[in-house]
Amino acid sequence: MRAKVAAWHAAGEKVALVPTMGALHQGHIALVKEAQRHARRVITSIFVNPTQFAPHEDFKKYPRTFDQDCAMLAEAQADAVFFPQVEQMYPPGFATRILLLGPAAVGLDDRFRPTHFEGVATVCCKLFTQSQADCAVFGEKDYQQLKVVTRMAADLDLGIEIVPLPTFREPDGLAMSSRNRYLSAEHRALAPLLHKVMQELAARLRNRDDLFKAVTEAQGEIISAGFELDYLEARHADTLAAVTSLADGPIRLLVAARIGGTRLIDNIGV
Repeated sequence: MRAKVAAWHAAGEKVALVPTMGALHQGHIALVKEAQRHARRVITSIFVNPTQFAPHEDFKKYPRTFDQDCAMLAEAQADAVFFPQVEQMYPPGFATRILLLGPAAVGLDDRFRPTHFEGVATVCCKLFTQSQADCAVFGEKDYQQLKVVTRMAADLDLGIEIVPLPTFREPDGLAMSSRNRYLSAEHRALAPLLHKVMQELAARLRNRDDLFKAVTEAQGEIISAGFELDYLEARHADTLAAVTSLADGPIRLLVAARIGGTRLIDNIGV
């Protein structure tokens, strides 16, 4: 891969990286298309990263659809697929992790998945340095992840630009995710409620409604619908710090909730 990238760079071509864990959907293809707007060449990595899964999470059952993924990427005219094995990424004796503060330690997903972002940052740092890409494209659906990776790339002087892309959604508003395939028909019909509640909450806040009251009532609506709510919070859009009023903005609403054993996340700006 480095030899190929070096040849592209020698020809004056910019290179973009789209990191994925496979099980691709149209949201991933949108990332590839965005990468093509920023660079002449696009590498898509497919690696189900074990270090970002907790012991009780779905690493073994995470969907792996490599042939289908490659067909989608070929149709999208991506230039290369990087498909390392676990033993290549974490060989015997591997002993390095990245210590994270800032947006990785704000009491959102890190509260429920305490080792998750350490795993994300470690694998992304490896992918960035392995690929030598000029930019990498990340979706805003995983908003805290986007902020963590952006901060890490800047803090460690990795020389790569992090390009965000707004969340791609199904026609009913559900954020596209590889985990949506786990939803039963009943839970799939209910899942768009998360986005609907967040849209209504954002509208209330734009109308200068009381922040605490509006968020609390939105939390209650999600729970009443049958979700197990991890969090629904209003945070500062850049730092993810807690806010106490709309004056603390810009504001981002972030939610994580489980329905039928499937954990869904989403976010929107106010």
